[in-house]
Amino acid sequence: MENVVCAAQCGMGTKITLQFQERYNLQHGMSRRYGAICVERARKPRTTHCFFKSDCGHLKKERGVRVTLKAETAESKEQIHTSYKDPMLASYVPVYVMLPLGVVTNDNVLQDSAGLKNQLKELHAAGVDGVMVDVWWGIVESKGPQQYDWSAYRTLFKLVQDCKMKLQPIMSFHQCGGNVGDSVFIPLPKWVLEIGELDPNIFYTNNKGIRNKECISLGVDNQPLFHGRTPIELYTDYMRSFRENMKDFLESELMIDIEVGLGPAGELRYPSYTQNQGWVFPGIGQFQCYDKYLKDDFKEAATREGHPEWELPDNVGELNDAPESTKFFKSRGTYLTKKGKFFLTWYSNKLLIHGDEILDKANSVFLGCKVKLAAKIAGIHWLYKSKSHAAELTSGYYNLNRRDGYRPIARMLSRHKAVLNFTCLEMRNHEQPIEARSGAQELVQQVLSGCWMEKLEVAGENALARYDSEAYNQILLNARPNGISKWGPPKLKMYSMAYLRLSDELLQQTNFDIFKAFVRKMHANLDYCPEPERYYHFRVPMELSKPRIPLEVLLEATKPVKPYAWIPDDNHGTLDEIYDCVVDGLDFPDYY
Repeated sequence: MENVVCAAQCGMGTKITLQFQERYNLQHGMSRRYGAICVERARKPRTTHCFFKSDCGHLKKERGVRVTLKAETAESKEQIHTSYKDPMLASYVPVYVMLPLGVVTNDNVLQDSAGLKNQLKELHAAGVDGVMVDVWWGIVESKGPQQYDWSAYRTLFKLVQDCKMKLQPIMSFHQCGGNVGDSVFIPLPKWVLEIGELDPNIFYTNNKGIRNKECISLGVDNQPLFHGRTPIELYTDYMRSFRENMKDFLESELMIDIEVGLGPAGELRYPSYTQNQGWVFPGIGQFQCYDKYLKDDFKEAATREGHPEWELPDNVGELNDAPESTKFFKSRGTYLTKKGKFFLTWYSNKLLIHGDEILDKANSVFLGCKVKLAAKIAGIHWLYKSKSHAAELTSGYYNLNRRDGYRPIARMLSRHKAVLNFTCLEMRNHEQPIEARSGAQELVQQVLSGCWMEKLEVAGENALARYDSEAYNQILLNARPNGISKWGPPKLKMYSMAYLRLSDELLQQTNFDIFKAFVRKMHANLDYCPEPERYYHFRVPMELSKPRIPLEVLLEATKPVKPYAWIPDDNHGTLDEIYDCVVDGLDFPDYY
């Protein structure tokens, strides 16, 4: 049982104090047939203090929560005062830093733990809230099916905990290597690749028959091809083992959320643009559905539609073509025909179903844990300003000027109460070459607005390493599009931001001074806050996902909506003055 004491400001200046008592029972050793293993909590009851304003005296009462009104005393006033000293904490956006991709080696060894400890201490001293780290499937389950070795990651997690930081682990079911920024090579487990040698159709395949071994194709999600298990069962068993072996860290609330890998680079998309297969920015990429299993699935879907003669498109051009050079993506091209629309709907729907099914299993595994689930969506900003949005279409995002390809994903995630993690927060259109027809700023605005309209928490990342104030300013704008609120939560605010990535270059003195100023700006010019509840991140036991949302209801969200307005906050939102001080060796302004 936990007691949560809160203060609420009602109408006419009346103030009341409320006590919430939360009860939940967790049983150990729940049968695997129910898809979850719950753990016992042996923590002492504790009281958490927070502050909020009621809406015209109305309080939303959650199931299993008892609300008790208590008279306010001098002692409770002092508790409220000391626990919530600045209402601007409601504008606080926590900042995490991604650890190096190879922080745990292919040999399952934590690399340079002493050096990493020093770096983590520097980050903590700079006010960074925590770190994000890939937990590689290819390392943990490398020795054979269900032979898990979590030892190196346990050492890493303990180090993060000792450095008083929070953690965002990623269940990374993909290969590292072959994409922008990949500095190490970590393949899928060897035994998975061996199965792929016997049946190469388990991998995504383009129209030329070229296989992509970066991750397993969603076409075999429910095929028992892996020693009797399906890929979804592989992922579920991995996450279940993670929960069992990280039980103490989960109970200590070290982890804020758990990001579930859903495709290449951990993102919910198809591997349509892979550098080691010859892709060059800003190429259109290639559809990845020409393996046996997805071919058969499309044929069945087309037959149900009354068109058994339809085949997968064969006029999609080459990997690095411009849209207008292809029959499929050119003006008045195939993508606008009945057949083209049917294909694109099928292709994008398969992605929706894939993400929904895996997150459903993740929810059952982590049921009762005080964490959120998260899923990452790619920022395909190039060719956004072309009519066909070709690069988005090949990635699986059926997004056009008159069709929203992202809000259905947000709606799907909402039933799992998951956080949508979006990339390219730092990018501005004019920084990209003209031929890229980039719409990075509009894309971020569209995706974030859609998430907020679906009542979904949204987090973000920078796509490329940047150390300049222009990039930081753009992230700040996206994190709080309407600026800081001095008297409560802003209307629009991101859940968190993960900076890519920890490196010697980031820690170089000038770069790090600017980064520290950026962190403080993300924190609304306040000091580091170690208690997430104080900036409205209330950690509660994970509940079962809501009932599955019918596909036709998800697709209702394809109707375009006007995004929220982005209004720069000149008083608290930019780093230009700080940047000049760092470069010129001057004192920071008084407000900092």
